[in-house]
Amino acid sequence: MTSTDGTGSDIGQFLRDNMGALNQRMGVELVEIAPDRVVATMPVEGNTQPYGLLHGGASVVLAETLGSIAAALNAGPERFAVGTDINATHHRSARKGLVTGVATPLHLGRTMSSFEIAITDEDGKRVCTARITCALLARDPS
Repeated sequence: MTSTDGTGSDIGQFLRDNMGALNQRMGVELVEIAPDRVVATMPVEGNTQPYGLLHGGASVVLAETLGSIAAALNAGPERFAVGTDINATHHRSARKGLVTGVATPLHLGRTMSSFEIAITDEDGKRVCTARITCALLARDPS
């Protein structure tokens, strides 16, 4: 898959290769990368709490990853994104399989952006809804 940030640079492979240790440990896999929609999957197995259910914190990690990538794609080359707020509502549990997160924009401003992340189970049932806000800071020109 080729993905661009609107400037023509291919970032899809870069993001896949540089997901960071936490996302690698949790098994997060990017599926789709575009400024208006970022999608990834994560296995439930290995990301559970003591009752065998998907850990709420794992859902938040997935949500923050997707929202941060989406914010970075929309920041443009002269800015970079930093998270300032995230919240999540856990609707139902997941015990097996993969969950899929989809980040879509709520607000795309010059200095701030917000995204909704819907996380669903393999049956398409919503497990979690999260919202992230990122500040878009100017890059150091040096």
